[in-house]
Amino acid sequence: MKNIINGFFLCMLFLLLCLVHSGNAIDPFSYSNSLRTECLMKPPRSSETQGLLLFNRSVEDDSDQEWEIEANGVIREMSQRIELHQGNIYSFSAWVKLREGNDKKVGVVFKTENGRLVHGGEVRAKQGCWSLLKGGIVPDVSGLVNIFFESDDEEAKISASNVLLKRFSKEEWNQKQDQLIEKIRKSKVRFEVTYQNKTAVNGAVVSLIQTKPSFLLGCGMNFRILQSQGYRKWFASRFKITSFTNEMKWYATEKARGRENYTVADSMLKFAEENEILVRGHTVLWDNPKMQPSWVQKIKDPKDVMNVTLNRINSVMKRYKGKLTGWDVVNENLHWDYFEKMLGVNASSRFYNLASKLDPGVTLFVNEYNTIENPKEVTASPIKVKKKMEEILAYPGNQNIKGAIGAQGHFGPTQSNLAYIRSALDTLGSLCLPVWLTELDMPKCLNQEKYIEEILREAYSHPAVKGIIIFGGPEVSGFDKLTLADKDFKNTQTGDVIDKLLKEWQQYSSEIFKIFITDAENEEEEILLLHGHYNVNVSHPWMKNLSTSLSLEVTKDIGQRQVVRVVFNI
Repeated sequence: MKNIINGFFLCMLFLLLCLVHSGNAIDPFSYSNSLRTECLMKPPRSSETQGLLLFNRSVEDDSDQEWEIEANGVIREMSQRIELHQGNIYSFSAWVKLREGNDKKVGVVFKTENGRLVHGGEVRAKQGCWSLLKGGIVPDVSGLVNIFFESDDEEAKISASNVLLKRFSKEEWNQKQDQLIEKIRKSKVRFEVTYQNKTAVNGAVVSLIQTKPSFLLGCGMNFRILQSQGYRKWFASRFKITSFTNEMKWYATEKARGRENYTVADSMLKFAEENEILVRGHTVLWDNPKMQPSWVQKIKDPKDVMNVTLNRINSVMKRYKGKLTGWDVVNENLHWDYFEKMLGVNASSRFYNLASKLDPGVTLFVNEYNTIENPKEVTASPIKVKKKMEEILAYPGNQNIKGAIGAQGHFGPTQSNLAYIRSALDTLGSLCLPVWLTELDMPKCLNQEKYIEEILREAYSHPAVKGIIIFGGPEVSGFDKLTLADKDFKNTQTGDVIDKLLKEWQQYSSEIFKIFITDAENEEEEILLLHGHYNVNVSHPWMKNLSTSLSLEVTKDIGQRQVVRVVFNI
């Protein structure tokens, strides 16, 4: 904590404070901005005249000014404080740059009246150009706060411009989420049902069943599924993607050198395949020295470590080639560096290179914890995870690998900082690679079902997130944090939330729409559908010879709508 405190700088004297419910300069839900906000020569000028918290430029001032923050290495109290109210969500944004040096972290920190430090977001800043710092706070109590910038270099000299604090009620935040979900997860589909002479089929009925969703909400699975028919039935009726918790890991499949045993993992994969459940591989290697097989930990010769490691990669990836949707190649390789210490600083990059060659079609993840769930994280913060992936992709031969980001999501038993989660996902998503929440859980606590739903909806409403896997299950599964059903497979309150979202996000086949064309002058009907594959049946309730079926894939097509034309030949 002392090192962090020493990195704080004098910050933000609030010359103008205007917290209102109108628009703002940087909308926290405007993901398109986050892809184009690094290294701009000039920060965008806001057209807003209200609802902004601005420094070094009054509302009437049309000149370009910046606020200089000098380094002094300590916190200095401000003469003006900001009052935050429990129950609201506050988004923060500022354009920042360095006046000296290059590529340093700049973050925002909120200091409460009792001295608690709440980290709200960060960005990599550079000299001579502006980067957008986004984040925020969800206060657990009402009260006054001071706001500071921080840096990983206590001598850094920072300039800031267009500093903004924006207040949202929970209802307003949820409304923004819903609006974005409509935009990023759904597309308009127009149905035209006609006879050969192009007149509408009056009374036609269009029925749709989604058979394969584009976005997947999955669940972790462990060996206990092989021991319980009830667990298997419960799981297969809900989920279409999974990760095994331990069963594919090195220490589980090769407990003694040269004695590989994939029996449990193979049986679990067979169950998944029989029930059309996709499997995300976890994990080829784990960079934690304590998580190597016990016999590997005893090897001191780097050449021998390389030999057994290459054998592990070849063995597990060839065995499951073409059978998995993704792989965590070197798990948690920011928090840990076992292979880097034993085999060199580029060890992870080399292993991703080999993995891509062994299974070119599989998605290869950098998978870390505390990236979105802990704003205080130093080791695996969003900007560092992004940098790690950039390093892997920059390694010779890795430019075209199918990379992805895995944010584990082991949240604490409290209200999560939704504004920070959104800014963290912005940072991870700026690589234009898929982002997944891969191990989402939370300890048992009061309001667990509420907190989990908030996190899931936050992720679902972010364009960078392509899927979520929760680590939970019925009581028999042994998942003791997110227990979704009791010993009789009756839902807990958290289980009710998961089932509600599975239904809302159409994660399993069911009839979801019936369109009735009743006006002979109306040749088309338009609906908004979640992205995915559908079986479509077009029929007529009293003309039995009018019936046809077809397959439909609804995809994202910006600015366009899909048109489905059905012509009855009578």
